[in-house]
Amino acid sequence: MSYLRTFLPWIVFAVLPSGNWQWAALIALVVAVAVIAQQVRAGAEPDALIIEFGSAAFFAALAAIAFADPDSGVHDYASALSSATLAVIAGVSLAIGRPFTLGIAKRTTPREVWGLAPFIRINVVITAVWTAAFAVTAVVLAFVAHAGNAHSITATLIQIAGFAVPMLFTVRYVAHVQAKAAAR
Repeated sequence: MSYLRTFLPWIVFAVLPSGNWQWAALIALVVAVAVIAQQVRAGAEPDALIIEFGSAAFFAALAAIAFADPDSGVHDYASALSSATLAVIAGVSLAIGRPFTLGIAKRTTPREVWGLAPFIRINVVITAVWTAAFAVTAVVLAFVAHAGNAHSITATLIQIAGFAVPMLFTVRYVAHVQAKAAAR
């Protein structure tokens, strides 16, 4: 559920009609801010909200561009840019030693595990997979947009895969690690 909440603004943006992209960006911004507010009220630490803060910044900028020029060329590349933004956010979180999944994992993991090397290493691996998935998705969506198919079912399926593949990896990898630990 944490990942769904984390990526809710991006999901909202992806499923709203692209013909009204300025409204989709604004609604995604409102959702991002609402998710942040809800999580802060629930006691979430800032390191658990890395993607959420990045989402709010991205959708604020995108909404500003979209309302200033609804016919902007950015529209066709908005999906590629959103995946690229997520890749940058996730990649930077790795580079600074604060993988974005670490904050999410802390929500369901006992505090005594947080500083352990295996816990951190698992989150580095998971965040690296998400980063790679976002980067690959961004590149593929850029090619699709360049070919004139930015608003096609193909682009939507690519976006879905860009979230589904790393989410499936995360679930399976965590289950694998837990099974290995239980076997010891």
